[in-house]
Amino acid sequence: MPFIEKHMRPLAPITVGGRPYKRYHVDRADRPIEPEVEKAAYEFLPTLVPAPAPDAPAGWIVLHRGGDTGAYLCVYTWVWDNVVDARTAAAGQPAVDCPDEDPTHFVSEDRPWVGCVWELPALEHERSSWVRHMFVNDTPDLDGYLADTRPEGMVGL
Repeated sequence: MPFIEKHMRPLAPITVGGRPYKRYHVDRADRPIEPEVEKAAYEFLPTLVPAPAPDAPAGWIVLHRGGDTGAYLCVYTWVWDNVVDARTAAAGQPAVDCPDEDPTHFVSEDRPWVGCVWELPALEHERSSWVRHMFVNDTPDLDGYLADTRPEGMVGL
């Protein structure tokens, strides 16, 4: 399979389950995420968010449109102050037991997968951002963390 670079872009944070989540979308320039896939993913999103907790103030989301029929939703929540809870869903990808090839039909994944090569650049950035804004200073800066996103650009290589 030839490797194809993909495009990652940050979007404005949203609140889900009582906490803010940064957002990233990953797609190909010639095939942006369709509005109906985005809508279905964000409707499914609350099922992937852990229960509110004082030590779980924020997280980030990656919505990734695959090169075939698949779409992937990764939800990462900071819990226990310094641990990442990762939950995922997929749509339209029979290879991971989706019931059909409909990229709007999301189902929860129970595999212990954290993300693929196109989704993990967000995780790299978010770890550093969390440390910079929540641990380095005497007072945690959640607003600073939420404003600090990975720059838009190509991901993969």
